This record gives sequence, C-alpha cells and structure tokens, in this order.
Amino acid sequence: MPLSEHEQRLLDQIERALYAEDPKFASTVRGARLRRPSRRRRLQGIALFVLGVALLVLGVILPLKPGGVPVVSLLGFLVMFFGALLTLSALRQGGGEAEEGAGESEGGGASKARRSSFSQRMEDRFRKRFDEEP
Repeated sequence: MPLSEHEQRLLDQIERALYAEDPKFASTVRGARLRRPSRRRRLQGIALFVLGVALLVLGVILPLKPGGVPVVSLLGFLVMFFGALLTLSALRQGGGEAEEGAGESEGGGASKARRSSFSQRMEDRFRKRFDEEP
C-alpha cells in the first residue's frame, strides 16, 4: 500500500530531522552498500555448501555410525543445506549477477549514476501505478 501525501510529508520531515540531528549516521545509513556483505554472504554460503558435501562424503567413508545413524553424513547434509540457503538468500537480496558486474566495473561513478536513475525510474513507475488506481 503506498503512502498517503501526509505520511510521505511526515517521512520527509523525519528524514530531514535525522540529517539535522546526526548527519554522520544519516549519511552512513543512506550510503550503506549492500553489495559487499551480500557478496561475502554468497561466498560464505558456497564455502559452507562445499564443506557440507565434503562432510557428507566423509560420513559415507567413515564407519562411525553410533546407533546406526551416520552422524557425520547428517551433519554434512545440514551444513550443505544451510550453505545453500545462505547463498540463495544472498542472491535474492543482492540482485545476483547484475550486481557483480556493477561492483567490478571501473567506472564506479557512471554506474552509480545509472543505478540511481534506474531506481528513480522504477520508483516513479511504482508511484504512477498506484496513483492511477482508484
């Protein structure tokens, strides 16, 4: 549900007050880049997945099965599962491969301007869509 004009004005006032009260925090929050943690999270998820596969295979090789349950294989499966979840959640949040290309480009200023104009266009389209509905 889109914000009403009154709610939007209140939000703008709160934002201005935040900038006036604590400009360092406001600029940190506004300029926070989600690409690096997302990329790091993807790499951590991939590493966990590979570790889980290794534990899974190791559990099959080792004769360690207390109570008939292959504990090492089970642990490997769980690690592999959580690694896959971590990687998929990072891909969803970060935007996937398009983000990698944008993060690795040398013309950082130009790509930043392109991203902001793209996001601005998307915001405008979103607002128009909900303004047109009764």
